[in-house]
Amino acid sequence: MLDKVETTDVAALMADMGARARKAARELSIAPTSIKDLALREMATAMRAATQDILAANAMDVQAMKAGGQSSAFLDRGTLTEDRIEAIAKALEEIAQLADPVGTVIAAWERPNGLKIERVRTPLGVIGVIYESRPNVTADAGALCLKAGNAVILRGGSDTIQSNRAIHAALQKGLIAAGLPADSIQVVPVADRAAVGEMLAGLGGNLDVIVPRGGKSLVARVQADARVPVFAHLEGLVHIFVDRAADLEMARQVVLNSKMRRTGICGALETLLIDEGVLESHLPLILQDLQNAGCEIHGDSRVEQVAAGVVPATEADWTTEYLDKVLAVRVVSGLQQAIDHIAQYGSNHTDCIVTEDEAAAEAFFQKVDSAIVLHNASTQFADGGEFGMGAEIGIATGRMHARGPVGVEQLTSFKYRVYGRGQTRP
Repeated sequence: MLDKVETTDVAALMADMGARARKAARELSIAPTSIKDLALREMATAMRAATQDILAANAMDVQAMKAGGQSSAFLDRGTLTEDRIEAIAKALEEIAQLADPVGTVIAAWERPNGLKIERVRTPLGVIGVIYESRPNVTADAGALCLKAGNAVILRGGSDTIQSNRAIHAALQKGLIAAGLPADSIQVVPVADRAAVGEMLAGLGGNLDVIVPRGGKSLVARVQADARVPVFAHLEGLVHIFVDRAADLEMARQVVLNSKMRRTGICGALETLLIDEGVLESHLPLILQDLQNAGCEIHGDSRVEQVAAGVVPATEADWTTEYLDKVLAVRVVSGLQQAIDHIAQYGSNHTDCIVTEDEAAAEAFFQKVDSAIVLHNASTQFADGGEFGMGAEIGIATGRMHARGPVGVEQLTSFKYRVYGRGQTRP
C-alpha cells in the first residue's frame, strides 16, 4: 500500500508544486527530442515492471468505490487490468514515436524590407490537468505534456488516488532514467478539494493552462472559477442520426458499437435520432440488437409503438450523458429536425450521420457544430489514439486554441522569430 501523504497546509503544498513545475518547465522547453523520447520509453518499461504494484493499488481503489456504491460504468472507468496497463505502456511508446512539435516552423515569410519572419511552435509551460476516475489519464496526460515540452501537475479523482500515485511512480522512474527533472510530471498526493481551488487560482502565476476532464459539474466549476485559460472538455452528449437513406446493416453495426463497445467513455452514443422514413424498417432491428446486449431504451411515443420494453422518454433524457447501458431514442421528420435537435441538446462533442446520401452527409458536416463529426462510422472513434495522435488529454469542446482531441500539437503555443540585417523602422 502506498504511504498516505499527510498535510495540514494544502496551499503551501500546491505552491511548492507550482514552483517546482515552473523550474522543470524551463529545462523541458529546451530538452532534445531524443531525451524526451528516451524518458517515454523508460516510462513504458517501468510501467510494465510495476504492473503488480499498480494492480494492487487499483484493487484498493476499486474496493473503496464498490463500498461507496459507485455505478458499474464508473467502476469500469476506474478499473485497471493487465491488458489495460499494457495498453497504457504501448501508448507511451507510441507517443515517443510521434513527431516533436517543439521548434516546428508553422509558417515563414519575408517582408519587403528584407525582414524574415517565422512562426515557431513552443511549449505552453506548466499545464494543470484535473480529471475524474480514469487512472490511464495520469500516464496519457503526463506523457503528452512531456512530449510537447511542458511540465504538468495532475489532480486525479479521489476514487483512484492510489492507482494514480502508483502509475506516477513509474513515470518518475522514466524521467530520472533519462536525466530529466522528476518534477516534470507531478501528481497531487492528497484528496483534499482545496487543492483544486489552488490550481484554479493559478499557483501563484506558475500555472499556464488548465485542462478539466470529467463530469459537467467539474467542468462548470473550472470554467467559473479558473483564473488561467481553460481547455474545456464538456460532457459527451453524443448523437447518431440514422437518415432515411441509411443502409440497414451498417446502421445496426454502427449504432450497436457506438453505444455498447464501452458505455463509460465520452465518445459513447447517448441519443439516437432516426428518420421517420425508416422507422418501421430500421428501428425495430436496431433496438433489438441493443436490448439483446442489455441496453435500456428510453424512447418517445413513436419509438414505443415499434418496440416492446421501451421506457417513456422525458425531457431530461435528451440532456443526459448516461455513461451506462441506457440510450435515448427519438423519431425525427428528417435531416433538418435532427440537426435542430443536436443544436438544442448537444454538447458540441461528437455527432454522427449514417446515410448513403452524400448530399445529406455534407449538409450534416456543415451544419452540426461539434468538435468531431462522423459519417458512417462508430462514435467510439472519437479518441486521440484512433486519430493517430498517440493519446489525448481529452476532447476539447470549446472554440479557442484547441478543439477535438488534445494531443501534442494542441499542447503548444508559438512565438515569432524575426531575422534582420540592421533594419530600422522609419
